[in-house]
Amino acid sequence: MDTLSFADRVVVVTGAGRGIGRAHALLLAARGAGVVVADVGARVDGCGVEGDTPAADVVAEIEAAGGRAVACRADISTESGATAVVEAAVEEFGRLDAVINNAGIVRTGHFDEVPVEEYRRHLDVHFFGSLFLCRAAWPHLIASGTGRVVNTVSAAMLGNPLMTHYGSSKGAVFALTRNLALEGARHGILVNALSPGAGTRMAENSAAALSPEVMAYMRTQLLPEHVAPVAAYLAHPSCQVTGEVFNAAGGAVSRMAVVTTQGIHDSDLTIETVAARFDDVMALAPGARPDVVPVPQTHTA
Repeated sequence: MDTLSFADRVVVVTGAGRGIGRAHALLLAARGAGVVVADVGARVDGCGVEGDTPAADVVAEIEAAGGRAVACRADISTESGATAVVEAAVEEFGRLDAVINNAGIVRTGHFDEVPVEEYRRHLDVHFFGSLFLCRAAWPHLIASGTGRVVNTVSAAMLGNPLMTHYGSSKGAVFALTRNLALEGARHGILVNALSPGAGTRMAENSAAALSPEVMAYMRTQLLPEHVAPVAAYLAHPSCQVTGEVFNAAGGAVSRMAVVTTQGIHDSDLTIETVAARFDDVMALAPGARPDVVPVPQTHTA
């Protein structure tokens, strides 16, 4: 098997100062990429920590190993911050080939007790942060000819206790991923998403929504380094899928598919027919198929 190199490629990784983002940045740099390590140094709830510069620490680690990286402390939840991250890539390395939207925040709380402002803040960071960075990066990804976007979603978007605000913001990122995959196809930009599991600060802050057994397992068996190879592959030119979501945790990798069942058809449909044949609507029979975004065969820069 050929070694996949990132020589001459430039990748932005947000939330790269710690945890999964740090693992992404270290792996990409080790494979030759110029990496923009973007991180505001915030706590997992999104509050800033004065004087905390984890991005600079990761850059120092990369450079000590002979790699290329630059730190950026801009806030990607704003348009100006996202633009600053992209400008850091172009100014330092002269181009931008891939974006890994990894930055995130999380709190736990009951649906009816979480303030509305918290829902907006989660959308600002997860959805708008990903959107703003993609918009700022888009012309450069087009110019690359093999632009790649890797967004970060979560199994919480499918339902998780105490995480309606977090899970719904990640659901928005999933929808963004699918639609950007269509937008990017004619330019050769492939857009996928990663649903990671690892024992990080984010997981620790979600402990109230998880069992002690799950938390213990995450801390010891689900490492950020298990997730990074999947993100790196999705950011590589050899990746040829788009609009997909992949689970990655503890060395396990799987595809998360949106499936349309064979269902039923009745031109005289009634409420009673739906009720009587609801098992057929629900059945994952052989006719069930995943909904995919077609991979482009050709593209124009």
